[in-house]
Amino acid sequence: MAEARTDELKAKNHAACLDGANVITTVIATHDKGSDAKPEDFASYLTHDEKKARVSRSMHYLVDMMARDDWGSEDMTEIKDAISAGTTFVG
Repeated sequence: MAEARTDELKAKNHAACLDGANVITTVIATHDKGSDAKPEDFASYLTHDEKKARVSRSMHYLVDMMARDDWGSEDMTEIKDAISAGTTFVG
């Protein structure tokens, strides 16, 4: 049985999940720019398949973290939205 997470660890995990959600939404936003994407846009140098792989990795992390049942009152809306957007993007 895993040891219970402290409130401090939950806060760090939640922040990491928000970072993961940001990766997903930013990669998708860059992809959606198409040929208008600039070199400074996050992940602009990745192929479509590489972007899908990047989003997929972040999604797997978020899904795994969302499966924890000890979150408490943290707002998971942004994380759930990113998982949904990522699922659509990856196909």
